[in-house]
Amino acid sequence: MPTFDPFAPNADRSIPVNTPTPVDGEVVLVDYDPAWVQMYEAEAAIVKRALGEKASLVEHIGSTAVPGLSAKPCIDILLAVADSADEDAYLPQLDAAGFVLRMRHPDWNEHRVFKSERINVNLHVWSIGSTEIERHLTFRDWLRTHPDDRDAYADAKRRIAAGHIGTMSDYAEMKNEIVAQITARMQAG
Repeated sequence: MPTFDPFAPNADRSIPVNTPTPVDGEVVLVDYDPAWVQMYEAEAAIVKRALGEKASLVEHIGSTAVPGLSAKPCIDILLAVADSADEDAYLPQLDAAGFVLRMRHPDWNEHRVFKSERINVNLHVWSIGSTEIERHLTFRDWLRTHPDDRDAYADAKRRIAAGHIGTMSDYAEMKNEIVAQITARMQAG
């Protein structure tokens, strides 16, 4: 039975792109750790040095970016580039900086995911202007300023994580219902 180590970088270069990360059991969630901010800052600095002006936007997203929210100990970073489909414009520099391409989603706003060789990071890449950028930043900011929704999200994540999860992609999809509920409250105002 494969096990998922939430602290491992998970940047194995031998794993083919678009291979889901196996869990085959429960997802490990831990209490919020203020050190996540420094971990983000260190990895973001590496991205910015590698890409220079090509890194139009670099932001800490996901649960580790929300103080008080339990999370998988994996730092999610949003990177906006001119055209995420044009991998030749940024992939070689990220690869040289220790980021390994793991997922390619051309049907989802040309989304790409890289893993770091240093710590457990999901580096999400979208094109400037992608609706996913605003969606992720708005959701993060809402959870930072609305503790009731932050706690509801945490409770839902704990229930989901305690079940039998096949892959990390399955876990992400299982959170869609609570994300939709919170998004509806955000839009209602």
